[in-house]
Amino acid sequence: MTSHLDTAPPAPDGRVADATDRNWVDRFAPPWSRPWLRLSRADRPAGTWLLLLPCWWGLMLAAAADPNGLRWEDAWIFAVCGVGAFLMRGAGCTWNDVTDRNIDGSVERTRSRPIPSGQVTTKGALVWMCIQALIACALLVTLHPAAILLGVVSLLPVCIYPFMKRVTWWPQVFLGIAFNWGALLAWAAHTGSLSAAPVLLYLSGMAWTIFYDTIYACQDMEDDALIGVKSTARLFDGRTRPILLGFMALTLVLSALAVIAALAGNPAALALGLLGVAGFGWRLHWEWRQVDPGNNPLCLHLFRDNRNAGLLLFAGLALAAIA
Repeated sequence: MTSHLDTAPPAPDGRVADATDRNWVDRFAPPWSRPWLRLSRADRPAGTWLLLLPCWWGLMLAAAADPNGLRWEDAWIFAVCGVGAFLMRGAGCTWNDVTDRNIDGSVERTRSRPIPSGQVTTKGALVWMCIQALIACALLVTLHPAAILLGVVSLLPVCIYPFMKRVTWWPQVFLGIAFNWGALLAWAAHTGSLSAAPVLLYLSGMAWTIFYDTIYACQDMEDDALIGVKSTARLFDGRTRPILLGFMALTLVLSALAVIAALAGNPAALALGLLGVAGFGWRLHWEWRQVDPGNNPLCLHLFRDNRNAGLLLFAGLALAAIA
């Protein structure tokens, strides 16, 4: 059997192996900027959506629970979440690639990334990471002090996540801690405090992350086994589909409880919020029915489809906020 480690080197144009076919970076960005944008995963936007959507969920649920509904300042919070998600996902991915620079060259899917392929130096990557983080920080400080504090605390899980695949079979839990922090931050940006509803929404996002990132990690199981990298995909091997069904159910139960906790006193908003949860569940179930851990292109497609699932929940919460 031929190992993934014996496959061809990265493409000479610098394109990353799992980039979307018609991404704007490889088509339109100036050539000098492409290695840096690839380092930030701008050519692979699914992760930005998966970081952004919990932010927007938290904001819309907070507005729906507020007797005054949406406020003009929520437009600024909405925009800060969008730009901040792009920047912090870029900074986090840059940090991930720096810490994994001695691993990525041994994995078929990641050997074409900018650092292992030689497009960017480690020192240059660290400078680029700091630039992105500083711009994101400048945006963060325009929000409520409670949100600023949560934003600062979020740096801890972002920093430790890349190392977790070396020490635990559950690195997806730590990804979930980092990727769904925006549900807490955006709620706090609107309300100035936290309560049970955003915490339940945050926990729902964590279960969702384990669901989608296990599917994503199925692509690397063979290489990960060879180099000793741990993941839930390897841990669940042979039981992946029934365990994913459990995490899907947990995601939906927790998101429904978050909506109920926030909107129990407003029947119209509650119905619309739960409608969003139902749409979210319908799409996740569709993904689960397709899962085949041995089919790498399908796993990548299903991972990316989680943007669509998350948007359905966002739509329901947004309708609840304007009800």
